[in-house]
Amino acid sequence: MVDDGQDRGWPLERYREYLHLLARLQLDTRLRSKLDSSDIVQQTLLRAYQGLDAFHGRSVTELVAWLRTILAHTVANELWRFRRGKRDVALERSIEAAVEDSSARLEAWLAADYSSPSEQAAWQEQSLRLAQALAELPPEQREIIELHHLNGLTLADIADQLGRTRPAVAGLLRRGLGRLRALLGDCQ
Repeated sequence: MVDDGQDRGWPLERYREYLHLLARLQLDTRLRSKLDSSDIVQQTLLRAYQGLDAFHGRSVTELVAWLRTILAHTVANELWRFRRGKRDVALERSIEAAVEDSSARLEAWLAADYSSPSEQAAWQEQSLRLAQALAELPPEQREIIELHHLNGLTLADIADQLGRTRPAVAGLLRRGLGRLRALLGDCQ
């Protein structure tokens, strides 16, 4: 039987799509063919399950921060394996900062001002719903939304990066955002 953390009140599996979103944001498009974000998330959750006894946080916010740290270390380890070089602490710190930056962009996009515990819980739930809804989009639409809204790239930069025209990128973005709104509306 797999321990999913539920007996300790932490159902880690519900964070899979959120972690997957953050992992996709960390992998440069050139590395995505060599490093699979699904594998990274699987390793992250496995490490979290294995270390759950050592986690002493009391809030969902602390749990999510802990999961982001594990994700950052997992990405760094995979990049190290990919490069077959020595471990680079600066690289690990920069990846950890990048994961935090991606999370901050996600927070800004959701435009949540959460200072109370109930507002933090609502933000966490909203982040999970967004990650799940993004996972349900066609891959091209999801990628463009992530590149534009979560990585901060312009439509011209996305078009250059993906080898598409700006109108094609704009159309995919418009359709993706429409579908995303519909999916998020269905979740309410």
